[in-house]
Amino acid sequence: MIVAEQPVVTAVPRPYVVRVHRRSARERQPQHPHRRPTHPSPDPIRTPAADPGPYGHPEIQTPTPPFDAVAARRLRAALGMGPEHVAYGMRSSYGLPYVTPDLVNAWERGTVAPTGPELTALAGVLWCSPGELIGAPRTLREHRMARGTSPEDVARAIGMDLTAYLHMEETGEWRGTERQSTALADLLDLSLPELVVVTGRQTRLTELLHGAVATRWQAYVRPTAKLLSLDRRLLEDVLKEMHLDYQGMMSAGLSWAGGTAATDAGDAGRDHLDRITDHFWSLVRRAATY
Repeated sequence: MIVAEQPVVTAVPRPYVVRVHRRSARERQPQHPHRRPTHPSPDPIRTPAADPGPYGHPEIQTPTPPFDAVAARRLRAALGMGPEHVAYGMRSSYGLPYVTPDLVNAWERGTVAPTGPELTALAGVLWCSPGELIGAPRTLREHRMARGTSPEDVARAIGMDLTAYLHMEETGEWRGTERQSTALADLLDLSLPELVVVTGRQTRLTELLHGAVATRWQAYVRPTAKLLSLDRRLLEDVLKEMHLDYQGMMSAGLSWAGGTAATDAGDAGRDHLDRITDHFWSLVRRAATY
């Protein structure tokens, strides 16, 4: 039996294809070795489009901390450094290429004030803490910088979202709870008067004190105690004394109406109201010692 030969059919081999991934324009660009932060920076941010200032560095858009120029000059002299040494250290160690001896001299003369990042770098070059280069802190940001604490550490310690904390620091409007306020005071070592200022309660306190000295002081004990979390009896003693002092001052002016004594009493009364919060805290400290 003869069997016909069957043709063998084989598949045509596919060509070997090497797929080459075409990188995007972003991938072809050299990437910065450090990741960008995912949250806004708490300190002034410099933008490439900013116009250079009179000393060759970009102008900033946020307030500078209260710089103590005398302390900066004293610390530099104690280290035997000149402005050129300070400028070199800030350029080479802290990546601030625009810092010159003229800029350092301007800081020490009080002509301009360093920004937050510049203050931190200057403190590093002068081997001191940023707090030693800051005058009396006024805002929450300035108190934080004076303690050398990062916004992340503050937000974590008081139990607050970082974005929310930075917004409060930027606007000066404190929205934290009583527990968060207490934690903030403990972390930044704030006295009660300082805490009242940085949490935006100073204006309300001034209004209450004006009412207490000008009208019935008893009606202002409760709201003031609630605002400050102070002992009620202590507040009663302080507000009563302030009320009697102010009323006695104004009564003296009325008894000499029309004369220079009345004018002097009126000026003294206005001055007393202008400094009423300072007078209040001095009486609170005095009462608390007994």
